[in-house]
Amino acid sequence: MISQKPVRFFIRTFGCQMNESDSERISGMLLRAGGVGVDRPEDADLVIVNTCAVREKSEEKLFSYLGRLAGIKRNRAVRIAVVGCVAQLRGWEILEKRAAVDYVFGPDNAAALEALVQRDVTLRFVSTSWSEEWHETSPELIRRDSPVSGYVTAMEGCDNFCAYCVVPYTRGREKYRPLASILDEVRDLGRKGYLEIQLLGQNVNSYRDPYSGRPFTDLLREVASIEGPEWIRFLTSHPKNFRPEIAEAMAGIRKVCREIHLPLQSGSSAVLKKMKRGYTKEDYLDIVSRLHSLMPGISLSTDIIVGFPGETDQDFEETIEVLRTVRFSSLFSFRYSPRPMTAASKLEDAVPKELKQSRLMEVQRLQKAIQLEDHSRLVGKTMKVLGLGRGRKTPDLYSGRNEGNQVVNFRSDEDPTGRFVEVRITGFGPYSLLGEKTA
Repeated sequence: MISQKPVRFFIRTFGCQMNESDSERISGMLLRAGGVGVDRPEDADLVIVNTCAVREKSEEKLFSYLGRLAGIKRNRAVRIAVVGCVAQLRGWEILEKRAAVDYVFGPDNAAALEALVQRDVTLRFVSTSWSEEWHETSPELIRRDSPVSGYVTAMEGCDNFCAYCVVPYTRGREKYRPLASILDEVRDLGRKGYLEIQLLGQNVNSYRDPYSGRPFTDLLREVASIEGPEWIRFLTSHPKNFRPEIAEAMAGIRKVCREIHLPLQSGSSAVLKKMKRGYTKEDYLDIVSRLHSLMPGISLSTDIIVGFPGETDQDFEETIEVLRTVRFSSLFSFRYSPRPMTAASKLEDAVPKELKQSRLMEVQRLQKAIQLEDHSRLVGKTMKVLGLGRGRKTPDLYSGRNEGNQVVNFRSDEDPTGRFVEVRITGFGPYSLLGEKTA
């Protein structure tokens, strides 16, 4: 039966930038199909939950949120769809655990959501089939959350099968978007005034054009040649695939920001071997040394997992030592949690939860101290900042990011959103800088 009035939809996104980009595409598709976006699940006819499966805690957050949606559903008619990585991983299990959920779609099946705003679909179902082909979405259909910084997907999936990681089972094997399609999207963003491009992929530096085989370095050069965008970022990079020519290309292309997210995961070569990461601590530090040599002052961020099965006190101390040596500009840290189907899930999770937690807190205390110390050295300096809008936590200030991807909250007499401005740093906290726009 064809719906008589537009279907109102709401999207809640959990997880990484790739999930955020997927939600932008889903929103665009639903708008094209006649749906109307709303700002609250309480006002929606269709609620879509886009999910992340990388950590056990991510799944816990999802099921807690689904409990909240079930409360809404008891009071009014609303359909609930779970999409993304947990949907792919859990499938029918979600419908069995949560009676309020109507539909489950894996990452390769999100296009089927269009049907839910075009007609009443009352049958509960799961769609988690894989596609080996790249399915292109017209740039005009993407409803972007930012008018300044645009996500551009370059590839999806991962072939590395790190021992702890569920991504190959939720996103599939690597598939690469045609170079021409990527460049068309970047040109579209340039025409619309976007100043920053963020190239996305679970293992983005392994990119190669599916037709010509041209590597990631060529992609960077081609994107940089397009008029309009002035900053280019990319994530996430795998150290195993971070070849010297990528660092050299970054140094030679001024539009590429002097900033990179390079997940370390552990500072112990023994743990890295168990994790099946494909590099040693020394390999990682060599990459860091090369980056600093080619681009002095480059900002590095990373991921750390504590409590991987078999991690000893000595292994953990090696991680702490690497943090002190590299001095990352920011860090995402997690307690190890076993994920389904991964090699590590078959290992005895021998590190007690209490020890994992104490190690996590030590990592976070050290990183906070490093960031406070490094931020203090920036007071009095003037830096280029991309204005992104008013701050959410500090609405009397504007918010932006500098080239190092650090958050800068600053005062300005005029709205700087969508422009580069010069900001003099006047204060700092552990996770952001405070400043004033200069005349």
